[in-house]
Amino acid sequence: MDVADIMRYSFKALTEKKVRALLTIVGIAIGPLALVMMTSVVRGYGNFVEQQLLSLGQNTVVVMGTSEYSLTSNDLDYIKGLPEVDKAEPFYLTQAYIQTRQGRKQVYVYAIDYGVLLKAISNLELDKGEYPSPTDITSAVIGHFVAYSEDGKVKYFDLGDAITLLMPQVKSEGKVTFARAPVRVAGLFKEYGGAMFVSPDTGIFLPKDAGKKLLHMDKWSGIFIIAKNPSLVNSLVKELRSTYAGKVDIIAFQQIAKVVSSISGAMDFIAFSTSLSAFAVAVAGTAATMITSVIERTREIGVLKALGFTDNQVMWMIIAEAVLMSLIGGMIGVTLGSGGAFILASRGLTISSGVSKIVIKAPPQITPELIGHTLSITVLVGIIGGLIPAYRASKIPPAVALRYE
Repeated sequence: MDVADIMRYSFKALTEKKVRALLTIVGIAIGPLALVMMTSVVRGYGNFVEQQLLSLGQNTVVVMGTSEYSLTSNDLDYIKGLPEVDKAEPFYLTQAYIQTRQGRKQVYVYAIDYGVLLKAISNLELDKGEYPSPTDITSAVIGHFVAYSEDGKVKYFDLGDAITLLMPQVKSEGKVTFARAPVRVAGLFKEYGGAMFVSPDTGIFLPKDAGKKLLHMDKWSGIFIIAKNPSLVNSLVKELRSTYAGKVDIIAFQQIAKVVSSISGAMDFIAFSTSLSAFAVAVAGTAATMITSVIERTREIGVLKALGFTDNQVMWMIIAEAVLMSLIGGMIGVTLGSGGAFILASRGLTISSGVSKIVIKAPPQITPELIGHTLSITVLVGIIGGLIPAYRASKIPPAVALRYE
C-alpha cells in the first residue's frame, strides 16, 4: 500500500464523518489563523518603524535642548570639533496650524539648513519649485500633505501661494492666542511616506534664519549632526552622553532602529507563544476525533489486518487522516489569517503625545517563510494528535477486532 493509497483511504474516512471532521478542522484552523495574523502585523509595523528610522540616516544624530538646558553656539562649536562629526547645524521646530479650503490643518514648521536636511533624510526630493536662499526667510518648501488633502484629490497650495502660519501661544493666565507668520511657497516635496522624527509630508521647511527672525524663537530646538561614517555613531553618542550627562536629549536613529528591531522580535515571540495555546487545543481536538474514529472503526481495522495489513500500515493510515485534517485546517487558517492581517493593519497604529497624533499604516509581512513555518507547526499538530490513536489502532488484535460490535 503506497502513500497515494493511504491518502485516498484517509480522505474517504473523513468524508464519511463530515460534521465531526469539519468541526475538528475548524478547531485546527484557529492556531494558524492567529499565528499568521498577529505575527505578520507585528512584523509589518516593526519593519516599517525600523526602516523609517534608518531612512533618517544611519549616520544622523540629533541633540535636543531641554527645559533645564538651552543649546548655544558654544555647544555647536564643541560638537563641530568632535573627530566623528562631518557636519552639524542648529534647527528650530514648532507646531502650527494653517487654514485650507477644508478647514484648519496641523503642520510642523522647521527652520533648518537645507543641506543638512537632505543629508539627514535619504530620498527626499522636490516635486516642483526650488529651495529658497538662506536669506529668503519668508519662502518655504512644503510637504506633500500640506499641499494636498490626505486622499490627494484636493490641492490646497501651489508655487507662489501665500500661507499664514498660526502658532499657538499660551499666556500666563492660560489663554491661548495665535502668532501669525506669512510665508510664500517656493517648492513642493514629493510624497515621502512619513518619518519618525522629521515629517516631510506634513512639514513646512524654512531657511534656518527664519527661526529667529520670522518665527521669533529665541532658542534652538536642537542640533542636527551628521557623522562621517555610520560606524562612528556609537562612539559619538557615547562622547555626547559623557559630556552632557543627561542635560540634553540625544537621539541616534541607528540605535533606536536596533531597539525597535529587538522589540519587534520580542513581540514576534509573544505572538507565537499566544498562538501555541490555540495549537494545544487543536492537538487535543485532533486526538479526541481520532480516538473516536478508531473506536468506531475497530471492526474495519480487524478486517484490514485479516486481509494482510501490517501494524505500521494501519498506524500510518490513522496518522495520515489526522495530518490531512491538519493540512486542510492549516490552509484555511493561513488564508483567513492573511485576510484578517490586512483588515487589522488597515486600521493603522495611532501614536499620541497629547498634543499631536501620528497614525502609522504598514502592510503586514506575510512571507513564504511565515506560511511554511505555520503549516509545519500545523502538520506537527496532526502528527502529535494522531500518534496515540494510531498506535492504539495498530495494536488491536485482528480476532478481537472482528468480534467487536
